[in-house]
Amino acid sequence: MDDPDDGFFGESVAAAYDDSSAAMFAPEAIEPAVDLLAELAGEGHALELGVGTGRLALPLARRGVPVHGIDLSRAMVERLRAKPGGADVEVTIGDFATTKVPGTFTVAYLVFNTIMNLTTQDAQVDCFRNVAAHLAPGGCFVVEVGVPDLRRLPPGQTAVPFHVGDGSWAYDLYDVATQAMSSNYVDVAGGQGRFRSIPFRYVWPAELDLMARLAGMRLRERWEGWTREPFTGESTRHVSIWEKP
Repeated sequence: MDDPDDGFFGESVAAAYDDSSAAMFAPEAIEPAVDLLAELAGEGHALELGVGTGRLALPLARRGVPVHGIDLSRAMVERLRAKPGGADVEVTIGDFATTKVPGTFTVAYLVFNTIMNLTTQDAQVDCFRNVAAHLAPGGCFVVEVGVPDLRRLPPGQTAVPFHVGDGSWAYDLYDVATQAMSSNYVDVAGGQGRFRSIPFRYVWPAELDLMARLAGMRLRERWEGWTREPFTGESTRHVSIWEKP
């Protein structure tokens, strides 16, 4: 049974998370991200918001960077703890928009669209302010998130499918008036169906820049991905870095 305190990432999600996100655990997905984060961390410490099962925290710690994670889901963190090196990553259970941890950090990061798990603009602004309070002068905040996919919505349509398979379907629902969205999953096996919906709030690059300015940070770099290719009008995601003066 899922613990309601784990939010939308309870035991039923945590148990299958690594397998369901297998492409994000491939070396070609992890290594460029860890290279950049280790470079930004330097001789300092890293703070991961939404540390989850340790996809980036564990390889970054193996590079010699001390990592402290924040996550709401105990079920996800238990998966991290069970992995080799999991005991070496400090974790605080809590909402990463407001949770405080001891120490200062040279880099903080929030990846794989997790900024959108904060479902109000106020919470996203609070997150930037929380990060700024934890960063040392000159420290950086890194966010990896998709560009809202509204160009695929014809007039009157609110749903965008992103997976169609034998016995499984997934689609996003958008509310363009509020920037609320949800990712929805339907699975049918053995004559039984299962439906799961996770709420998000999509956010534009320029909006994130303003949040950073409100928190006293400034944009340093923006790329399409971790391999630092240029961000363009056709990019479907971005990796952005804001710096605390």
